[in-house]
Formats: sequence, C-alpha cells, structure tokens
Amino acid sequence: MHRGKGMKFVGDSRVPAERKPNIPKDYSEYPGKTEAFWPNFLLKEWMVGAVFLVGYLCLTIAHPSPLERIADPTDTGYIPMPDWYFLFLYQLLKYSYASGPYEVIGLVIPGIAFAALLLAPFIDRGPHRRPLKRPFATGFMLLTLAAMIFLTWQSVVTHDWKAAEEQGKIVQEAKIDKSSEGYQLFQKNGCINCHGEKLTGGAAAPSLVDTGLKPEEIKKIARNGKGNMPPGQFKGTDQELDKLANFIANLKTK
Repeated sequence: MHRGKGMKFVGDSRVPAERKPNIPKDYSEYPGKTEAFWPNFLLKEWMVGAVFLVGYLCLTIAHPSPLERIADPTDTGYIPMPDWYFLFLYQLLKYSYASGPYEVIGLVIPGIAFAALLLAPFIDRGPHRRPLKRPFATGFMLLTLAAMIFLTWQSVVTHDWKAAEEQGKIVQEAKIDKSSEGYQLFQKNGCINCHGEKLTGGAAAPSLVDTGLKPEEIKKIARNGKGNMPPGQFKGTDQELDKLANFIANLKTK
C-alpha cells in the first residue's frame, strides 16, 4: 500500500520506497555560507593550532620556566607562591578572619561562591538573555569577578618578590658529612631551622657555604648575632662552638 510521496507504510513506520545512495550534500549550492568539515574546516583548525603551538614554543624558549632550587622541608622561612590562577585564594588565607583558627571559613567562602555559580541556572530561570534583565546572575558574576581581581592584585603587590627571588636561587651545594660532629652540633642548636638541611640558607638566613669567614668570625656571629639573627642563639660550650665554627668555615663547593 502506497501513500504520500515515495513513502511506504510498514506497520506503524514509514520508510522510503526507493533506496538512494548515501552521497554527501553538494555544498556548492550554498557558496560562502557553509563548507565541508573534511578537509576544509579541519585544515583551518590545524593551521590555527599550529600557529598557537609555535607561539607557545617561542615563548617558552624566550622565557624559560622559573625553576627554583630543590625543595627543602627543613627551611621554615620559605615563602610559598602559587600559580597566578590561585593567587586570590592565597591572598584570602592571609586575612585573620580566614586563617589560623578560622581557616575553615577561608575554605568555606570559595566553596559557597562555587556552589552559587553552579546553582545560578536553577535559581535564575527567566527566559531573558540580556544581562540587565537577569539581575541575580549578572550581579553575582560581577561580584565574584571583582573579588577575584582585587584579591589577585593584593596578592601581587604585597608579595616580597625580592625575598622570593633570593630564596629560590639555585646554588651550588657543598659535600656535607652529616655524620660529623660539626653537623650534629648544627642540628642540635637549631641552626638547621633557618639555614636549611644543606646549609644553603633561604628567606630567613643566608647560605653558610663558601662564606669566606674565618672560624673566629663565625664564633663571634654565633654569640653576638648579625642581621636578622639575634644574639645568644648558640647554647653550647666553647669547645662545641669551636667545632661548629671550623665545620662551617671548611664548607666549600669545590
């Protein structure tokens, strides 16, 4: 039984009465309005991707990654700095109401903001697309964007970039005998907390390798202090101080 134009009813379904070959459309019928995905459109995508890839490669060659020295877990004076897209969270945790005993609040605030962005399509279900007719979604997005920009800017301007550059310098390490008595005294008197496990220093204290100081000068600094180091840090005997001073004075990279 035939009904319609070239259609045949088979049960409750309609199927073409004649089989036609599966030939792609002739896009020449729509000049300038459409094109074939392969190879025209895909070739353009590859060309744009290649340009961006070459650009990124040139950028990485001109400005290599700012690699720092090997992380030292004993260096308590290290100032951490996250990537730029986490700077606003880093700055938020600097405030007293979002750090220390209130650190949970500092974690809850971004969580609330993220949840609100997820729920925005369900809360603001109006048919309008203009920003002025969607006050809730527009206002919350502008508030979030302003907060992120402000916190990121505050994090950049308040960060001690000079100290961060010094603490991240890759310095030549000396061969240290950690079983020696001098190194044991170095640990015992808490010098390791500021100068680090490998005595290369950091943001809180200078390197003790290749100081060029004589043992007498080192003993004087240990007793009287210097710069950020307060006096009276060494609590041992004179004999122990002699051993520690000789140990530090002999630390050489070559």
